[in-house]
Amino acid sequence: MPAHASTADASAAADTAVVLVNLGTPDAPNTAAVRRYLSEFLHDHRVVDLSRWLWCPLLHFAILPLRSGKVAHKYASIWLPEGSPLAVHTRRLAEAVQRELPQARVLHAMRYGQPSWKQLLAGLREQGVRRVLALPLYPQYSTSTTASVGDVLQAATGLETRLLHDYHADPAWVGAVADSIHRHRQHHGEGEHLLFSFHGLPQRFADAGDPYPRQCEAGARAIAHALGLSDGAWSLSYQSRFGRERWLEPATSDTLDALAARGVRKVDVVAPGFAVDCLETLEEVAIMLAADFAARGGELRYIPCLNDSPAHASALAGIARRELDAWT
Repeated sequence: MPAHASTADASAAADTAVVLVNLGTPDAPNTAAVRRYLSEFLHDHRVVDLSRWLWCPLLHFAILPLRSGKVAHKYASIWLPEGSPLAVHTRRLAEAVQRELPQARVLHAMRYGQPSWKQLLAGLREQGVRRVLALPLYPQYSTSTTASVGDVLQAATGLETRLLHDYHADPAWVGAVADSIHRHRQHHGEGEHLLFSFHGLPQRFADAGDPYPRQCEAGARAIAHALGLSDGAWSLSYQSRFGRERWLEPATSDTLDALAARGVRKVDVVAPGFAVDCLETLEEVAIMLAADFAARGGELRYIPCLNDSPAHASALAGIARRELDAWT
């Protein structure tokens, strides 16, 4: 590489930051840490849009005291020696993307918890960074996730900023997910059915125009097409419901029950709405739902997220590179 090119890259790297922003995680698998994390998360009006006069007393006097210990127990069942799976995999993914994208500083942040997205932005400004590209690790856009990352970015001062809205249709990302499913099935054998399980969302969000379910369906169909699957060989569902209101359907638990009732005994489950493995994939799907399906005589084989795989890092680096080029 010519000397002037490497100098230009070094200058751009000092000037431009690409930040992979994930949802967040407690610092430890104990009640106090989980309570701090849930308090920050559930205070966001993007996540719970009820009146603060109604929601805050309910949150602090009922939900947090009742749920924090139970959720901490769930985290303890999946905790890694290095920490929370979501934190570990997100950090490793940022490091992998940095190797693919030398023309910028690649960092990671959490919308809730540490490293704080808001604090990171303030620190970058003080370090002389001029431009920040936020790449939320949500392949599908939702007002409850991506827009919340954008709220913090929009409030940042002294920086030129850009927000990636979604990448559910990116060919490299679709190919990476499809290849991970193919390789898993080659190694473990092919199940009778492939289930795409996405995080749930209250139905009223979709009714108000949130594109999330449409993007989940489009992404799942693109992945199934890349795998050469017929329509009957796969289906889509939504997990992680909370509260009593109506959520997107069908529910993953109900779908698994229906598959078991049809006599399907081996189901492969993949969660392409999650960039890296976390509580919802490792504890909810790979442990709890797998145990429920086993009780009905079946075998649920969970296919891990892309995590810090080379294909994932390459896809995200390509997405970031296009965004930076368009910005220039």
